[in-house]
Amino acid sequence: MLRLGAELPTVFRPTMHRYSIGQVVYFEGALQYNAARGQYKIVRLVPVERDNKVVYRIKSSAEAFERTAEEYQLTLATA
Repeated sequence: MLRLGAELPTVFRPTMHRYSIGQVVYFEGALQYNAARGQYKIVRLVPVERDNKVVYRIKSSAEAFERTAEEYQLTLATA
């Protein structure tokens, strides 16, 4: 039973992904990694862990490999 003024227990609520698979986004790569900035397509949503970081797998048509990007590094690309 909860007493008056008692705090409710903290509940883990995972953050949702803002972008969907197939969407085209602009990637603002981290300078220290010399990552190519530009348009990428979202190819996979990485499950949100307890650290609550929202992560995506992205792919550029100019590169043969996928990259991992955090949501704060992405913006929706304009048509």
